[in-house]
Amino acid sequence: MFSRLRRLLRLLTRDGILLWHACRHPQAPGKLRLAALLLVLYVLSPIDLIPDWIPVLGWLDDVTILAFAVPFLLRFMPPSVMADAAGATDRFLSRMRPGMR
Repeated sequence: MFSRLRRLLRLLTRDGILLWHACRHPQAPGKLRLAALLLVLYVLSPIDLIPDWIPVLGWLDDVTILAFAVPFLLRFMPPSVMADAAGATDRFLSRMRPGMR
């Protein structure tokens, strides 16, 4: 069970970094940048579907939304943006510790 959770977190981390680099690209569509910004604001907001102070369940809604929204946003990025963002992400992760890849 923990290995599946670890893989999910690793995937979310990589996809999150990929989305960050894609949104910083000059050719990234403004609507997708706005959607990514709103996603970050929701996750950081104290107003949630399930309050964060409830153990486990409070963070579960944030993780679930991230697990679905980040790949959804990446799917609509233009291929040229994704190629550049993937290169930037790989360079960034190569500088991190080996467990992050």
